[in-house]
Parts: sequence; C-alpha cells; structure tokens
Amino acid sequence: MVLVALVLAWGIKTFFVQAFSIPSGSMENTLQVGDRVMVDKFTPWFGATPERGDVVVFHDPNEWLRDQPQPKQNGLQTALSFVGLAPAASEKDLVKRVIAVGGDTVDCERNQPVRVNGVALDEPYLHPGATPCNRHPVGKVTVPKGMLWVMGDNRENSEDSRFHMDEAIGGFVPVKDVIGRAFVVAWPLTHWRTLPVPGTFDQPGLKGSH
Repeated sequence: MVLVALVLAWGIKTFFVQAFSIPSGSMENTLQVGDRVMVDKFTPWFGATPERGDVVVFHDPNEWLRDQPQPKQNGLQTALSFVGLAPAASEKDLVKRVIAVGGDTVDCERNQPVRVNGVALDEPYLHPGATPCNRHPVGKVTVPKGMLWVMGDNRENSEDSRFHMDEAIGGFVPVKDVIGRAFVVAWPLTHWRTLPVPGTFDQPGLKGSH
C-alpha cells in the first residue's frame, strides 16, 4: 500500500500538480517569500501554453540564477520533493508573471507604463511604490515565437527579462522551459488565495493580431 501511494504521489507530481516554494521577494505583494504555491502541470500536457497574466514557474532559461547559492538537500526535502510537496534543492526554477507572448511587442520606458502591442497596462498587482519600468528600462522589444517576456510584480526587486537582454536568448523564456502555472497560494493558510489572471490582460486591443 505504501508503494502504491508513493507511485500515485509521484504520478501526480509528474503529470498534474506540484508545489513550489517562493524563494525571493520579486513577486511581492502577490507572493511572499516562503509562500508555497501549487503549480498546474495538467493543462500543458494537452497543448495549452502560458497566457499573458499567468504567474508561471519555469526552469532557469540561461543561468539567470548563476550567482545564487545552491541550498543543501536534506532527507525530509528529498522525500517531499519526490511526491511534489517541495522542490528539490538542486532545481533552479523561477517564478514571474507573463507579460507578453510570442509575436507581441513590449515597450518598457522610464516613467511610463509598460505597453504591450501599444496598449498601456494598468497593473494593480504591482508592489506598492514599485514603478513599471524605471529600474531598468529597455525600450521596445518584440517577443519571438515560442518565447515569453516575464516580469516580477515587485519591479524594483526583480531581475527578470529586462536584465538579460544582452544574453544568448535575449531575456526571453522559452515556452518549453515552463513547468506550469501557479494557481493557488496553499501555504501558509493565512495567505491562502487563488491566482487568477488579472483583468489587466483583458484590455481592448492588447491581444493585437493574435
């Protein structure tokens, strides 16, 4: 029975849902350091792709975390990671919000809202006091097909797509590197809430020609 339960738990982790612990303040106040989110791995198996506004967990696309220390693995974490209740210490994954998808244009200018396909984003989810692009404006970029442009909700404390434009894949995240969509904050219970796509991404004209 124990073996069956372990196999079942492994299958759920592999194909459906996995927990992910928030490692930094880059997504505050939407997500707090130490929050445990549940990540939906089910829909990608049926051809679904990340959409604008999704909070996604993804594999480090191009050594974005190269300067971050790697935590030590212990027995409890090994067991929890096997059944999907904790990430493995060796995993280098990040969590950000999808701002634009392949084919979109993004305009990130100082003292201006972020614009996607020419539409200024109203971003109520930003950390109080954070500016949309002042910390690291990059101007106008076009997202290649099969890629994503991601940003943290705490723009003053998020080294996201903006900070990797001079690297091999230009700060973009390959869709194939996305583990899944964070859909609920599960722990601590005092932080429990769902993570729907904000109405920001229903603004008229935002989807352009897609």
